[in-house]
Amino acid sequence: METRSKHLLDIRPLIPSAKVYDSMSNDEAFQNKTLRPIIKMQNDLFVAVFKNYISKRKNVFYDLTLPKQLAYIENAIHKDMKFRNSLKGMVIGQFTVEEYELYILNSSALNKRMMNIVKERLLSSIQLFIKPDFLKAV
Repeated sequence: METRSKHLLDIRPLIPSAKVYDSMSNDEAFQNKTLRPIIKMQNDLFVAVFKNYISKRKNVFYDLTLPKQLAYIENAIHKDMKFRNSLKGMVIGQFTVEEYELYILNSSALNKRMMNIVKERLLSSIQLFIKPDFLKAV
């Protein structure tokens, strides 16, 4: 019988640039070995969740200038604890039990790394957050 851990590890994308060296800190190794692949795999979900976040907040995001949209994304991730915890849950839920045991040893520092990577992914996906066009009845 295949284990949950094996299934989780099998579906993660490989990131050749995310190397792990003996000289790295444990946090950096965890970031490259675990966080980056999970966050890459969950990218489409993060985009969908942020689009919903925009919608739930009356679409004010769409009326902002590009620099203010970038700041809006940063604020959402760093200041809105409910949203932040939701994003963290999407990542942590993809951990193996062994990874979770490593994570809880230094969760505060790893949460910072995790949220910074998610933030960078959303910022680099800014073009996906364009205002949807609605069809008007003629």
